Amino acid sequence: MSGEVYLLWLLSLIQTLSAYGANLSSESCRELGFSSNLLCSSCDLLGEFSLSSIQPVCKQCCQQEAHMESRKLYPGAILEVCGCKLGRFPQVQAFVRSDKPKMFKGLQIKYVRGADPILKLLDDNGNIAEELSILKWNTDSVEEFLSEKLEVYNTDL
Repeated sequence: MSGEVYLLWLLSLIQTLSAYGANLSSESCRELGFSSNLLCSSCDLLGEFSLSSIQPVCKQCCQQEAHMESRKLYPGAILEVCGCKLGRFPQVQAFVRSDKPKMFKGLQIKYVRGADPILKLLDDNGNIAEELSILKWNTDSVEEFLSEKLEVYNTDL
């Protein structure tokens, strides 16, 4: 019973907020159950699941996807990892030992003794522009991130 009352309260709050067109804070969105990484394209899919009533609030909590022409491609990247510690990171190990690194122009795999998995994005001069720990990333996350940040070789050959 209390779940139904909460749902009714939530729906009335959603309708009130959407009527005023207010943008919600990230904290408010989190309290309503929306992720801080919510993409607006996900909100467009709510109707398919009979959740159109929460779509206005979803739109107030989402982030617009970056357009292809505005994204920055880096000329290179270095994935540093210790060969002896690779077994502790099976998802990174699966990526490194697969053929996937060959898909990305400018990607180098460097084995650095004692290093946790780190991805370094390089600028035009070969200097480190960004450095990210990929300790807890899965294989798909590494591949998706690199496909957004590096040029991909044409795989349709």
